[in-house]
Amino acid sequence: MHVRLRTVLLCSLVVGLVGCKTGPGVRPTPEEPAFQSTVVPCDETQKAISQAADARASPYGIDAHIEKNFKDRRVSWLMTDSAYQKFIVQTGAKNFGRCNDSGCFLFAAPAAVIRQAVDGSMVEGKHDPAALGKALGLPATNFDGTLRMMTLDLAAAKVCARLPVDEAPGVWKCQTPEDTDCFKFGGYTSGGVPEVMVVNAPVDQAQVTEVP
Repeated sequence: MHVRLRTVLLCSLVVGLVGCKTGPGVRPTPEEPAFQSTVVPCDETQKAISQAADARASPYGIDAHIEKNFKDRRVSWLMTDSAYQKFIVQTGAKNFGRCNDSGCFLFAAPAAVIRQAVDGSMVEGKHDPAALGKALGLPATNFDGTLRMMTLDLAAAKVCARLPVDEAPGVWKCQTPEDTDCFKFGGYTSGGVPEVMVVNAPVDQAQVTEVP
């Protein structure tokens, strides 16, 4: 399940948090809760990757990216139903994403953005792959057939999230400077949609909706 949903910043990684630091004696008010950085749940390997990505994006890092684009900390992503059945249902997968020895990785965007793109692509009760691909800055072939839309609350799930990087599983690398439908570091797809990398997104905590 690929997608080039790129980099996202947050108080510490994917969906995540607001106002990560408070000075001595400063207490958050009920209207301004202190959210835990999404980098906290990451293992040492992912924390190191996140720190390097933040340094590369400086002064704009994951925390700022999350606060700007993922205020409600809810992310969504799309899969074809055939892929969902094959890789999630039939295997009894515990986590979503492309997996290797380090974990399972997926690109996710703000849930509201994905929902709006899906709704805007509907024609006579079915989504138009071309319209959906254009809205998300991804190839229309990614959205052929029935889809599944997954939505996850990053804060509640307490999963690791960070800015996407070129070495991430599933990244479609650019071959020439003129390429547009490919990954470019910065936290956004070629269509301008904010994205983050979620690590080990739990299947049992995601809301799954069918998109005809």
